Amino acid sequence: MSYKQTKMFNVDKEISDLKKHQYIRDAALWISEGEVVAFPTETVYGLGANALSETAIAKIFKAKGRPSDNPLIVHIASRDQLDELVTDISAEAEKLMNAFWPGALTLIFKKKGSIAENVSAGLDTVAIRMPDHPVALELIREAGVPVAAPSANLSGKPSPTTAQHVYDDLAGRIAGVVDGGNTGVGLESTVLDCSVDIPMMYRPGGVTLEDIQQVIGEVAVDPTLMNTEGTPRSPGMKYAHYAPKGSLTVVRDVSMIQALLNEASKQGRRVGVLTTEERAHEYQADAVITCGKRSELLTVASKLYDALRRFDQEKIDVIYAETFPKKGVGVAIMNRLEKAAGGRVI
Repeated sequence: MSYKQTKMFNVDKEISDLKKHQYIRDAALWISEGEVVAFPTETVYGLGANALSETAIAKIFKAKGRPSDNPLIVHIASRDQLDELVTDISAEAEKLMNAFWPGALTLIFKKKGSIAENVSAGLDTVAIRMPDHPVALELIREAGVPVAAPSANLSGKPSPTTAQHVYDDLAGRIAGVVDGGNTGVGLESTVLDCSVDIPMMYRPGGVTLEDIQQVIGEVAVDPTLMNTEGTPRSPGMKYAHYAPKGSLTVVRDVSMIQALLNEASKQGRRVGVLTTEERAHEYQADAVITCGKRSELLTVASKLYDALRRFDQEKIDVIYAETFPKKGVGVAIMNRLEKAAGGRVI
């Protein structure tokens, strides 16, 4: 499947009445007719298609080159849509929706038969969230259908936080891109399974474990977040993700990084380091790229994927990345970095 031109729809998310925006209407019509359109959320850009159509969902997998056993997240714009798609909504799920929807929390429920089978990769559950972005919400409302949407990038690459990232990856592979500006959180949503007795976190994200525990108490954390075997119960669990073209290694001891850079440089390779504003001056490399401030981990989360993509722009062969504290949003940051490194940590 190819398109002579992938149309860009520029939509200012600050417009007070998005209902009348012709570009949203046009993009929504394409989704309702079975096309695939990328759109902004507060986390990353999503690649959206009608979640009730197996034919439309198949276009997502083909455009991304995504393995078909990797389930998708369904995006909705109202609680009424949720009731049409799932069964057995637990008391914990109700509390979490009241606390965090719309927002960066995906919940897994037992599904009803209306969801296309390839959305959930054959599982009896479905992952659903309500995005906290005015353009995304209006697009879903206008489309009149729930919208399945993984991140709008080629499978395995860093997720897109700008419309240009999407276009760089998928131009000619999808019908259109709704450009609503940069995303905010910068990392994918937290995924929590509410179909089990004790809610289970499968993917850390913008809503932290501590946030969730404050609302519902006990939460289990899947011990195999880095596992690449078996059937994934949630998007983002099984396959390597978020990776730049160069070989990325996460380094726990920052005092080792410059020596590692020097050694790789002596071998004739272009080298880079992923660091923060506080430490950028400490390194010499072909590319010293910062991803925010270590003292403000939310800035690291919002800039991480853009930083990883910049190494490709600089044609870097070998990348060494600093680590971050595994607390709060730092858990999600390190999850993405370790995935991008394919587990290479020294």
